[in-house]
Amino acid sequence: MTTESPRWFKSSYSNNGGACVEVATNLAASHSIVPVRDSKNPAGPTLTVHADAFSTFVAGVKDSRLGAI
Repeated sequence: MTTESPRWFKSSYSNNGGACVEVATNLAASHSIVPVRDSKNPAGPTLTVHADAFSTFVAGVKDSRLGAI
């Protein structure tokens, strides 16, 4: 088992308005996961997403394939 810690970062598109999420993509290659958390509550819960699902999500956002909800 590894003791590698998440290295959290916010998107460069964040506007510092406080409604941001942070991700730790450094675990994608070694563990196939991308942890996601609320930047306003870094000690709070973390959502763990499979790396492939996260990549698909990001690609969809970039390509505008997700559509409006």
